[in-house]
Amino acid sequence: MSKSEQDEAVAAVERAMVAIRRSQTRRSLGRLTPPDEDGAIDPTLFGVLDAIEDRGLPCGVTDVAAALGVDQPRASRLVLRAVDQGLLVRQADPSDGRRTLLTLTSSGRGQLSRMHKLRQDVFARVMADWSDADRSAFARLITTFVAAFAEVVSGAD
Repeated sequence: MSKSEQDEAVAAVERAMVAIRRSQTRRSLGRLTPPDEDGAIDPTLFGVLDAIEDRGLPCGVTDVAAALGVDQPRASRLVLRAVDQGLLVRQADPSDGRRTLLTLTSSGRGQLSRMHKLRQDVFARVMADWSDADRSAFARLITTFVAAFAEVVSGAD
């Protein structure tokens, strides 16, 4: 592949990633939840729950802020709303009494499961006409890309 072809491919990926990011707004994610659904999650809290689930263990507000790319006061407000809605529970950190750990409640896990299902249904519709080989290749490539991207941007600090 020539340098100009490589540059074109990189530019195409950049445009696609920007388009994906724009389409993953709170408003668009909120539209995934049917309006008649009882206990529909506030779309502004998706990221908080996702961040805590991704860690796989209790974490603090600072961890949530870092995962979301927001300042600690903003993360604290989001966490407080999630706690008030029964999606998270706060507990003292046994190793550091000054720190509070956040854990998903069963309601929070249920909301996340429902949101994962809704998103997966959308992705399945998008790829409905793709061959199995294309779906597998895309899953492998995007997973590799996301991991490498996270590594590069985490090293940029």
